[in-house]
Amino acid sequence: LWGATGAVLAAYILNTINHIIAASMWGHEVGELFSAIISAPIVEESAKALILFIIFFWKKDEFDGILDGIVYAGMVGLGFAMTENVQYYGKAALQGGIEGTFILFIIRGGMAAFSHPLFTSMTGIGLGWARQSNSKAIKLLMPVIGFGLAMFLHALWNFSASLGTAVFFLTYGAVMIPTFVIALVSIIFAWRREGRVVREHLQCDLQRGIFSQEEYNRLCSVPGRMGASFRAFTKGGFGVWRARMEYNQIASELAFHRSRVARGFMSDPQSAAEREASYIQLLQDLRQRLGPH
Repeated sequence: LWGATGAVLAAYILNTINHIIAASMWGHEVGELFSAIISAPIVEESAKALILFIIFFWKKDEFDGILDGIVYAGMVGLGFAMTENVQYYGKAALQGGIEGTFILFIIRGGMAAFSHPLFTSMTGIGLGWARQSNSKAIKLLMPVIGFGLAMFLHALWNFSASLGTAVFFLTYGAVMIPTFVIALVSIIFAWRREGRVVREHLQCDLQRGIFSQEEYNRLCSVPGRMGASFRAFTKGGFGVWRARMEYNQIASELAFHRSRVARGFMSDPQSAAEREASYIQLLQDLRQRLGPH
């Protein structure tokens, strides 16, 4: 929601001001280039990153690592791109008619569809890496590096577009696609890390009999969870499927809650114990609703 509303509005106002200032000083053409290559990357990535930093610092229990960072960044980036594309499509329809709108749709809706989420995911990865690391250097540097990469990729994308079709496609193939692949690989490694966290911090529940060995194995892998959810839907319908999805989610939240406690993020032991007890109670209630599914 922030990406599609607040971030777009803030970016539009600041980019417009910067364009007017640059154009008044150096002329219209330089103002256009300044707006695209300098102003837009700084302003737009800052506007999108704002909500990520807010969640990172004030909602620590909702931001556990790289996967969370990529998910939040992707949501913000998609929202921003959606609103921005509507503006571009409307402008193209007024100026170039159906043909111009169709060409723009192919470029922005096809080739460039992942650009804003990709740029902002660099910030998300930097914040996520900082959150899951115990190194003070990484905690300090990675958010800055990630945010810097987001602005750099955004500037490079806009700069290549200003140099013509050949340079744009070269940049697309040599930089953007490999970066996209790196982001996908980061997601895979982040999934594996989450599996290790769940495996480590739900081990005690297996030993206490809260989970059977089969249930524990399912919860510790993405395929296992997906298979359990599919079986719940086919055997029990939508209601049981929702209960299974909630069960999986609560199990993960319990594991990451314990991980945060172990790493010193929870300063109140009593509050931490009460939250853990509430997670366990929820799991037991959901287990009764799930029955044999």
